[in-house]
Amino acid sequence: MKRLATAALLLLCALAAFAAEPPQAAVSIEGVTEYRLANGFKLLTIPDPSADTITVHIVYLVGSRHEGYGEKGMAHLLEHLLFKGSPRFPDIKGELTRRGARWNGTTSNDRTTYFETFSATPENLEWAIAMEAERMVNSRVSRADLDSEMTVVRNEFELGENNAGGVLFQRMQQLAFPWHNYGNPIIGERSDIEKVPIEKLQAFYRTWYQPDNAVLLIAGRFDEPRAVELVNQHFGALPKPARALPNFYTEEPTQDGERSVTLERVGDQQLAVALYRVMAGSHPDYPALDVLVQIMGDAPTGRLHRALVQKGLASSVWGAERQLHDPGYMYFGAQLGKEMDLSRAREALLAVLDSVGKDKLTEDEVARAKTRLLNDIERAQLESNLLVSALSENAAIGDWRLFFLYRDQLKKVTLADVQRVAEHYLKRANRVLGVFTPTEHPDRAEIPPPPDIAKALENYTGGERVRLGEAFDPSPQNIESRVQRRTLANGINIALLPKQTRGGRVVANLTLHWGDEKTLMNREVACDFAGQMLLRGTKKRSRAELKEALDKLNARVFVSAEGASIDVRGENLVAALRLAAEALREPAFAQGEFEELKRTALTATQAQLSDPAAKAEVRLTRHLET
Repeated sequence: MKRLATAALLLLCALAAFAAEPPQAAVSIEGVTEYRLANGFKLLTIPDPSADTITVHIVYLVGSRHEGYGEKGMAHLLEHLLFKGSPRFPDIKGELTRRGARWNGTTSNDRTTYFETFSATPENLEWAIAMEAERMVNSRVSRADLDSEMTVVRNEFELGENNAGGVLFQRMQQLAFPWHNYGNPIIGERSDIEKVPIEKLQAFYRTWYQPDNAVLLIAGRFDEPRAVELVNQHFGALPKPARALPNFYTEEPTQDGERSVTLERVGDQQLAVALYRVMAGSHPDYPALDVLVQIMGDAPTGRLHRALVQKGLASSVWGAERQLHDPGYMYFGAQLGKEMDLSRAREALLAVLDSVGKDKLTEDEVARAKTRLLNDIERAQLESNLLVSALSENAAIGDWRLFFLYRDQLKKVTLADVQRVAEHYLKRANRVLGVFTPTEHPDRAEIPPPPDIAKALENYTGGERVRLGEAFDPSPQNIESRVQRRTLANGINIALLPKQTRGGRVVANLTLHWGDEKTLMNREVACDFAGQMLLRGTKKRSRAELKEALDKLNARVFVSAEGASIDVRGENLVAALRLAAEALREPAFAQGEFEELKRTALTATQAQLSDPAAKAEVRLTRHLET
């Protein structure tokens, strides 16, 4: 008994000594600092004294890509079970609710994340760090919890099965990646979900949920030294696992011909989609690929929008890409109403994508796309929650610093880069479509291997840090003490709240009073359309010109019949106000834009006619209103 007590004391001393080793800041870029613990755990701190909340976000570098045979959906299933509790935290969901937190967990191809956003208090920070450390290694993952959660997971699976567009896309992924796990749906297959042995789920948990396979991100208003101390106390005490992480070596062979799939099931919309395999998300050509996707899929200036929507061949079009750890994919699609000609839309879609070699891209197209992408990056840096999400996704790709490297590479993208990428990947032999067409002369696209990330990031220091805002007391008394009120000669009342904001942004809201219950009665659709038409062109500018003018100002402007909202850098406020006023006072109400808006609305309504979720919402609303 004495020997056992001595051994226990020595173990506690060893753990205390291990946890006491202060983590060192390994690298710091533009206000984001990485700390590395002795057990392999990584911490990223993103302080924002202007925030009134704190977000604790942990990303595990495991997703559907890491599942084995018979394990499809295991990463997602485990995400659900890790909210069931542990010996020290038996009711995680209940405690999060009691603390007023916004929380969730998500699973993707390369990662699984958990986050909670609270009011910025030291108590909430310490609780969240302690809970996440406990959840990492001591979650129950029991048969009883699995059985109780199965109904929730099964319902989520069946909801996806009722989405024709989602099912079509799954079939296309399976054709694009017959060997690699990117071809498997993240939610898994029904048989694997329902029949998984609890022992396999527990083994999956013990393998991947360890300190050397996770990154913790803390953002918002918090005491950084204290946060580092708490992380070291709770996560630093966890031993570095002796196991080696499994090595996944499957590489998808080069595609040797166009592949196709036709989905036939109940629905009220038609879809035509083309998918192309591309390089890994960390590849230096990826920013040029993003520019290409913008040029093709954007509205209203995108090539697909002009070729299909403006000509009445489709109700809407889109372009997107999946930036993944291994070589991923981009895709372009068109949505049509039941009465529209799917064959003509499909041919028009492919004609645009296939013509990029002859119908060369232009400098103006590249410049517009780069501006929009760079604006999105700037907005992410201004909002800590968006930045946390972006850094988390890049950590799953290979390294969180790729977020900043991507931005710098994007700034250097040229027309020649985008044209080269377009001609290399937009090939018939590299496509998955809704129909199968054999070819005698395949034109194959070789997919490059992932680059050496360490070499790409060697000596990388990033750019200038975003200007911080002030810590602001949001109490009514403080707000009222700082508000400045004025009345203009035309009777407009103005309230100004001066404060230092992150990135020097200014937010303005204009409220207009119009109509009454009599004049607005039975005119809901007309009023809604009138509001939506305001940003679809003015007497001085077309819709595209108006959008481009706002992009140049890096302004987010929403205008409707009830008023306007503006989010813009301070130096561009006056110009943004003028554009908003122009949209409100001089709308064009162009017939072509109205017809396009009407087609889009009709198609969206048709798409919901057989959607179980939409029908349930309508039934519930009618029940509550009667």
